Amino acid sequence: MDASVAESAAELAQSCLGPVFVSGEDGIEGELEGSNLVIHHRPDVVVGAASEADVALAVRFARDHGLPITVHATGHGAHASVGGGLIITTHRLDALEVDQHARTARVGAGVRWGAVVEAAAPFGLAPVSGASPNVGVVGLLLGGGQGPIGRTFGYGSDWLRSARVVTADGDVVTASATSEPELFWAVRGGKFGLGIVTEVVIEMPHVPSLDAGSLFFADDAIEPAFRAWLRWVDTVPDSVSSSVAFISFPDLEAVPGIFRGRFVLTIRFAFVGPVEQGESWAAPLRAAAPVLLDAIGPLPLDRVASIHNDPTAPAPGWTRGAFLGAVDEEFADVLLSSVAGERRPPFISVELRHLGGRLARDVPGGSAVGGRGAEFALVLVGVPDPLLFERVLPEAADALIGSLAAWVHPEINVNYAGELTPQNVERCWPAAVLERLEAVRQQYDPTSTFRLP
Repeated sequence: MDASVAESAAELAQSCLGPVFVSGEDGIEGELEGSNLVIHHRPDVVVGAASEADVALAVRFARDHGLPITVHATGHGAHASVGGGLIITTHRLDALEVDQHARTARVGAGVRWGAVVEAAAPFGLAPVSGASPNVGVVGLLLGGGQGPIGRTFGYGSDWLRSARVVTADGDVVTASATSEPELFWAVRGGKFGLGIVTEVVIEMPHVPSLDAGSLFFADDAIEPAFRAWLRWVDTVPDSVSSSVAFISFPDLEAVPGIFRGRFVLTIRFAFVGPVEQGESWAAPLRAAAPVLLDAIGPLPLDRVASIHNDPTAPAPGWTRGAFLGAVDEEFADVLLSSVAGERRPPFISVELRHLGGRLARDVPGGSAVGGRGAEFALVLVGVPDPLLFERVLPEAADALIGSLAAWVHPEINVNYAGELTPQNVERCWPAAVLERLEAVRQQYDPTSTFRLP
């Protein structure tokens, strides 16, 4: 790092409310901690933004010194370590205000979905969040954002009403349907290279009741349960969202005894509406095969994260995704032989999420969300051993997805794409959307101040 940058950073620190670090300083690693423990950023400068003004100052500093900018909130979406440049951390921007009458929430860039769910639930409001309570609100929305009730309410970004954005000039604009409309179109799914979102306003649907949870199947019940689910999804209305996951539980004391060391299938289910109707829709799944554990029932809105029950503690993480079109019995044959046979791949979870419903329908005026035409999302979570991340897991994922090539959709949503490269970015959006996004990026960041894949 140039000595003049370090000197200027010391001056920047005098103007910022939050801390400023340069490479090698005590505290910089703690400032950059995230959910994936294999990610270790090594930037030249870090600005721990404590206000929107801090973000603007940091952007101007980076622009003046030719430092590419990366944003770090929760670190949940990080798939590669960043070297050099400037990182702006936003976890201190944690303001959260729910307006029960307008059914909206004003959310700072550092807020996680669990906090919004908890704040909205007493009013019967259900933010269209991701599956994990630990994911940052803004990061998820920038890519679209799917969750446990997605088929009923669409992508989380479909409910975005406005965003405060710091542009590459260090200016602050409000993007909405009536202000900076092209930028508003882009931040709903365009993910990167547009600016730094410091605050959003989201609308939230009113959900009087939710019947939801999970069923677990083991041993000889796995195949019939999976095949039954695959047929059942063709019959369900938009009020039903679901997924299945083949899970390999480790033989550890921390794992409940019923699952410890076992390979199981879980069906995750959510019905928005009267509980008795939800139970009727869940009945064919319960009847498909002997159930190891039945955890479907009336679910309070503040417990929506229990449907997927994703881990929240930081850990080494590796994921890969693919979107699929229509599937059939031959698909079931291939997937079962690949993941549930005697030689299983090194994944702790192979999940298939049912898409469609409102996820397939764009908002009035359109958005940049990619992958709406797919019918399923395939999510692979690798064994959390960093020694496998460089070669073993990528090769296993390539083999599995390759065996499913006949059903792979040409697009994938950017939040599922894993580490972004120029090659896989092209798969995240249709050509016309990608071209429009590039035009918006050129308008708001012509010199690529914000780091691109």
